[in-house]
Amino acid sequence: MRFKLFAPFFLTVSLFLAALPALSQTAAPYQGKGLPIVIGGGPAGYNPDWGHGAMYGGAMWIDWFPRNLPSALRGFGLEAEARDISLDRHPEPNQPPRSGQANTKEDTAGGGVIYGRYFQHFHPYVKGIASQGSIDFISPSPTYSHDTRLVMAVGGGLEYRIYRSLWARGDYEYQDWQGLFGNPHALTPHGFTVGISYDLSHPLP
Repeated sequence: MRFKLFAPFFLTVSLFLAALPALSQTAAPYQGKGLPIVIGGGPAGYNPDWGHGAMYGGAMWIDWFPRNLPSALRGFGLEAEARDISLDRHPEPNQPPRSGQANTKEDTAGGGVIYGRYFQHFHPYVKGIASQGSIDFISPSPTYSHDTRLVMAVGGGLEYRIYRSLWARGDYEYQDWQGLFGNPHALTPHGFTVGISYDLSHPLP
């Protein structure tokens, strides 16, 4: 079961690695002259791994790709991201569809390493993120319906230039909430985020 959840990430990485040689033959990497920062945001759809059904929300990200790195490190950068998953809360057992769980919510905020290559119209990337996770949930205990944990995540995606400094992003992320409920891998949400990035470093020539 866990292999099936990882499969989209492994597919993303495989496509990323396979595409690099072909892309490098058709387009030279962009060497931007502006501020090496990318900012963006958009809606997200996730399997919260809590009960059943998908939930939705939104995410924001900021990427920084430092210049003048050694050639072996070129393409590496840092990403900060925040995500809130709290819409379309899945129903309680034996209740009509969309009755909702009044306090189901998963939030993460953190940062990590991103690696990608810029081409004229494409930017494939992979990433590893460590976040502070916050979860609200239905509980039989009157004193325990919220928890916070370290969240480790892997992911990747593709950005495509749509107009000048604007890029469309499709992003997949697999999360592992560490030590929740006394189980080292009790919660593994995963899902997709789509959105728009504004690149301060790679305007059209």
